[in-house]
Amino acid sequence: MAGEMSFTRVLIANRGEIARRIQSGCRKLGLESVAVFSEADRDAPFVAEADHAVCIGAAAPSASYLNIEAILEAARATGAGAVHPGYGFLSENAGFAAAVETAGLVFIGPEPDAIAMMGSKIEAKAAAEAAGVPVLPGYRGADQSDARLLQEARALGTPFLVKASAGGGGRGMRLVTDLADAPEAIASARSEAKGAFGDAAVFLERYAPRARHVEVQVLGDSHGTVLHLGDRDCSLQRNHQKLIEEAPAADLPEAVRDDMLSAAVRLAQSIGYRSAGTVEYLYDPARGEYYFLEMNTRLQVEHPVTEAITGIDLVEWQLRIARGEALTLPQSDVDFDGHAIEIRIAAENPAENFRPETGQITLWAPPAGVRLDSGVAAGSVVSHHYDSMLAKLIVHASDRAGAIRQAVAAIDTFAVDGVGLNLAYQRALLEHPDFQALRHHTSGLSEMFPGGWTEPAPDAQDTALAAIALHLHLSPAGASPWQSLGAWRLTAPAGRPGASSYWAMPDDTSIRVAGTGEQLGAHLLDGQTITAMTPTLTRGRLSGRIDGVPFARVAHVERACDHWRVHLQTSAGMMAINLRTLEDMHLARTTDGSGGIDMLSAPMPGAVAEVRVAPGDRVKAGDTLVVLEAMKLLQSLPAPVGGVVAEIYCAQGDTVAGNAPLVKLDPEEQT
Repeated sequence: MAGEMSFTRVLIANRGEIARRIQSGCRKLGLESVAVFSEADRDAPFVAEADHAVCIGAAAPSASYLNIEAILEAARATGAGAVHPGYGFLSENAGFAAAVETAGLVFIGPEPDAIAMMGSKIEAKAAAEAAGVPVLPGYRGADQSDARLLQEARALGTPFLVKASAGGGGRGMRLVTDLADAPEAIASARSEAKGAFGDAAVFLERYAPRARHVEVQVLGDSHGTVLHLGDRDCSLQRNHQKLIEEAPAADLPEAVRDDMLSAAVRLAQSIGYRSAGTVEYLYDPARGEYYFLEMNTRLQVEHPVTEAITGIDLVEWQLRIARGEALTLPQSDVDFDGHAIEIRIAAENPAENFRPETGQITLWAPPAGVRLDSGVAAGSVVSHHYDSMLAKLIVHASDRAGAIRQAVAAIDTFAVDGVGLNLAYQRALLEHPDFQALRHHTSGLSEMFPGGWTEPAPDAQDTALAAIALHLHLSPAGASPWQSLGAWRLTAPAGRPGASSYWAMPDDTSIRVAGTGEQLGAHLLDGQTITAMTPTLTRGRLSGRIDGVPFARVAHVERACDHWRVHLQTSAGMMAINLRTLEDMHLARTTDGSGGIDMLSAPMPGAVAEVRVAPGDRVKAGDTLVVLEAMKLLQSLPAPVGGVVAEIYCAQGDTVAGNAPLVKLDPEEQT
């Protein structure tokens, strides 16, 4: 396809952040975009931002994003002249690329034959060998019998990998460290490969422990020009899924780097490759050698780090190349500036074995000043039907250390509620000594966190500041809660500051916040007091002074189901601190059936003037437990029953709402 191809409207056969990324590339060139979407994505940002949008099926990918005929029909119905597959789904499906071209449309990617060749790991390695690119020792023959595979396994020796020929992302892959396990590994790899890819063929490959994953971005046009745009390191992986990517690959011997780059261009030229593609290698630092792994015939998830260090827009060039344009810059004009890091942001809980998270995003407050490729926004619903990656955070600095600092700083100001994310885990990876010293490798997570990873917990000052933030949030214009009660303004003229009690979950640790707009003190159960001078909470930022030192932290207060959640920037990263108010405690106890005659509640809004009992005290029915100041009067509140004081939910100076629980009793047994 060396001639000019004309199209003005591009259908994007994908979803989420990559669909939005391609839409921005289309706008840059004055092209219209067509979004196809499933029923589950009807309200997604990529649908709203497209010039045209067509629903192509139910939520399941097989009914929508993998439905070739529905996608082609949407292209015909909207008058699209080209199709961009993004990544994942049908992006490396040679049959889909061929069907697009058969329908008279332009496929924005390589030729179907190149996709098919590189889609077979066996054929791809044969092409790499023919182009003089090093490959790992192993067996890639057509004889797939058990006897032949076991014979080759014995000749290869352990450790080795059984890998699906049509595989990717770790599926259809088994590590064998004992030859006795080879038959089972081969059988299970075949079974998984057949189920996932429709192809049971496998091959054997020497396993290189402590290796790094290094890849080269290539860009080819329809006129025979192929450029490399440098290399990337994607060695931080879990189950063969990349977590953090960076460009360039740091600490590579320059001779090895140059050879990798040249080999990638040579391979792409040998198969007549056009569009963006990635040649992936395994680099063995112990041997100083690299080996071809595979070629991804599509745009990569991690393409933004290459864009950051080169200034070259890969999506723009994919579109230009698909129109038949020639690359306008020689290899010598491709410059590399600084270091870039990309963080994959996924809806999962790493502290609980990476449990997937679903639900509706109620807060989406990303950091400013950095690139964020996102498929979601506040109000978006995260479904179980699709990949857990929601967004990518990209930073660019003059060197690797600076990029790491920028990435950590960005994560520390990223607040999300409604759905749990892996941001704290990614922060831990960035700050880990092995990553910073370049000791990490593709199977190194177990070494980095040998006992598993535990999410950091807030310290006493963090919890106190979260309570102060909630106190300010519930007090309009920074007034004390007592001042905000409208007509009930008695304590301020009397010179007594308002106060409220809060309980930090999950242990319901008591925190009492008292003071005025000029000074708020958070009094903790262990006797500590954190005093903030002139504290303010404005537009998601808590500021003031502690011990004369100014502070300013990101702080977002959100209502959860039965409590409040404060997203607070701390020295250990962004933390979600859950707090209950007096009313929440009352509701919790009412809900679990513990409310009743054993509970003394406030008959009306007021201020606690005096608490006359302590936990463990024995009282009789009618004894005064609390004195409440309301309507300019002091009211003595009696014990509803005789018994022992079990819990006290208020303190002198607290402001309380009507029906708020004050004291819980363990009633005396009736005889």
